[in-house]
Amino acid sequence: MKTATLIAAALVALAPVAAFAQEGGLTGSVSDESEWQDLGIAIPAFPAQADVATTAAPKTTGALGVALAQIITDDLKNNGLFKPVGPNSLPRIAFGEATSPQFGKWAGMGSEMLVHGFVKAAPNGQLTVGCYLYDVQLQSELVREGYVVSPADWRRAAHKCADLVYSRLSGEDPFFDSRIAYIAESGPKGNRRKRLAIMDSDGANHTFITSGSSTALTPRYSPDYSKIAYLSYTDGNPRIYVYDVNSKSQTLVAQSRNPTFAPRWSPDGKWILYSMAISGNTDIYRVSAAGGGTPVKLTSSPGIDIGGSYSPDGSKIVFESDRSGSQQIYVMNADGSNQKRISFFGGRAATPEWSPRGDQIAFTHIAGNFRIATMSPSGSNLRHLTDAWQDEAPTWSPNGRIVQFFRTERGSGASSLWQVDLTGRHLRKLQTQEDASDPSWGPVRP
Repeated sequence: MKTATLIAAALVALAPVAAFAQEGGLTGSVSDESEWQDLGIAIPAFPAQADVATTAAPKTTGALGVALAQIITDDLKNNGLFKPVGPNSLPRIAFGEATSPQFGKWAGMGSEMLVHGFVKAAPNGQLTVGCYLYDVQLQSELVREGYVVSPADWRRAAHKCADLVYSRLSGEDPFFDSRIAYIAESGPKGNRRKRLAIMDSDGANHTFITSGSSTALTPRYSPDYSKIAYLSYTDGNPRIYVYDVNSKSQTLVAQSRNPTFAPRWSPDGKWILYSMAISGNTDIYRVSAAGGGTPVKLTSSPGIDIGGSYSPDGSKIVFESDRSGSQQIYVMNADGSNQKRISFFGGRAATPEWSPRGDQIAFTHIAGNFRIATMSPSGSNLRHLTDAWQDEAPTWSPNGRIVQFFRTERGSGASSLWQVDLTGRHLRKLQTQEDASDPSWGPVRP
């Protein structure tokens, strides 16, 4: 599916916000150790300049304004930080109120923050969506932004607005306007069809990339969002492909008759790590993402070395190995030198992935059950985020504040995608059309 271009531009100059911090507004960043703050945010339906027909899924701009406000509400609610009240529980506002709020009315309803917006349809079919954040007590505008989108991309305007609000109030980087690649699974347990699929960060807009005639595994978005690397098994032979999201074409990067696992991008997009087993010994290799290059072997210890996730600066790689007798987490320099074990807390440890912030590593801790856990790059500060029967394969949100993973149910074997914040207290399931596994959360969309 062709992705239309989203043009984000300020509708007018941003109002000064320096005085907001000086007058006691919400400032600073959210701490991993602190309680999530309960900040009341009112998000009424975005009024339309005129209620006209549109080719967007909501068939009129009036209906679209309700849908936009609801998506923003859901985004902010699901991250666990705020307690927004959405359009279905609030009075409608007139078009002119988007820029001139009735602060007294909202203060009387107990709202501390207010998100207003509007929708306008242009003769060429494009939609303009305005987004405004107000402090009700200070009766001041904190930030505003506008987005010009095609009808097919109207949901992106909602995610961008949610990102604007989230970033302004929390001090954190945005993450709602992003996509997730995953493996859609269907069919009987012994003969599963596994297709490469993508969807929005909230689980909307599912698109199947491959047909399922060949098994697809372990997708990963490229750093610039233009491509997806994944493993494909055709006639039992593994191949690593890079799929171009825009052209819908793909390039063969590596192929072998030997078992191959877990392709992963370098932060600059030039290299792909993968693991390959030869004569019972599995090692990590690096190959050019453009394809056609000679793979470089990075590990050589007896045993199974799998995975590989670069640190954000590209200087180090975290991976799993059983060279000590059980699966554990190791770190090495990007050229394969200085390999050292960092997990010493009991049980087994697998599927590590470095946070985009660089401060933590998420992994699967296997000690009885499979649990999602995090630790510092030194191996200290172990923290469990989930406690179910089988949670595995963590992947980070673009801002490093949420971890996504897949959960397998005991007995049925059904698999599904879940998200949990770094406190471990806010856990939610993403809806997918089929069973789902192997998620990869891409960066914020350009």
